[in-house]
Amino acid sequence: QVQLVESGGGSVQAGGSLTLSCLASGLDFPRYLMGWYRETPGKERELVARIFYGGTPGYGDSMKGRFTIARNNSLNTVFLRMNNLQPEDKGVYYCNARRAVSLEGYWGRGIQVTVSS
Repeated sequence: QVQLVESGGGSVQAGGSLTLSCLASGLDFPRYLMGWYRETPGKERELVARIFYGGTPGYGDSMKGRFTIARNNSLNTVFLRMNNLQPEDKGVYYCNARRAVSLEGYWGRGIQVTVSS
């Protein structure tokens, strides 16, 4: 049974930072494309960042330069470092694991990030 458990969310003021973690179990972690997505008020779920098997990262347009994704295959964990958070970054962040970009994969339950101005 695949499980993705997010942690590290919370509340910060604008300009602050948070680091999210996602611990995966029940899958062959190094063989999975890992990603973070988010749902913000009034918008559909969108890609925040993803990291491929070999460690190559990709980011959503509004996150470039502020967010950094990394993975530790020994710990079955993917991280998301978020700097200079803004109120528009407020939302629920979801961890995702998939074998290929075109597949849906597995989802965590989500974790809340709140940014106050």
